[in-house]
Amino acid sequence: MDTAFWSAWWWPALTATLGFVYVGLLVKQWYERRKPHQLAWAVGFLFYAVAAVMEAVSELTGTWDPTVYRIYMVLAASMVGFLGLGTLYLITKKKTLGNIYLVFNLIALGVFLYGVFTTTLITENLVAGITVGGSALGESMSFPRAMSFAFNIPGSLLLLGGSAWSVVKFWPKPEYRYRSWANVLIFVGTLIIAGAGSMARAGQTVGLYPGEMVASALLLWGFLKAGTLQKGAEAIKARRAGDQPSS
Repeated sequence: MDTAFWSAWWWPALTATLGFVYVGLLVKQWYERRKPHQLAWAVGFLFYAVAAVMEAVSELTGTWDPTVYRIYMVLAASMVGFLGLGTLYLITKKKTLGNIYLVFNLIALGVFLYGVFTTTLITENLVAGITVGGSALGESMSFPRAMSFAFNIPGSLLLLGGSAWSVVKFWPKPEYRYRSWANVLIFVGTLIIAGAGSMARAGQTVGLYPGEMVASALLLWGFLKAGTLQKGAEAIKARRAGDQPSS
């Protein structure tokens, strides 16, 4: 396999471009509707996009600045937690559970940030490109590297569970079935992100960049396809108008 091709800088550059587009759309939605799930998703995808920029720069320059690397690890690990937070806000009517999970994420982020910036990096593992993974922070289950599980496990479960719940919820309603297909795309995109990240932790980093790019494309596609509930409501209104007898 041509590892140079699969680790080329333009893979994460494409991911970053898609990520920033997603952030712009989410911020626009939040500005118009002020829903907490839109803001949480915007934060998560901002982390995702900025981390991808750092990946592209590391590949392009052939170096990892230690400070940039520390910031990269915090962003890359914690973004799933904020995406999961957005899903929790979306699927629960009351904000209490979402607020509790927000506090959990912020505490975990603070602990992880402290650990990443106070630990001594393993300089021989701080090499350019995706081969570095998280290994420069220490062994897989050591602090602070193990803190990534606090974001990845609950965040991925919320993303996957929320997407599956939405598929089941909207599928029986023909006018809203487009949202089921949209959540299938989000579900698959989340699986790809989780799978690529797990492989990178295990040292199989070759497919990380293409996986991130494909996942970001699927998530953006799902977001655009989902749109809002207004599309389904208008379809129902049109159907009911057509069912009414002519006077």
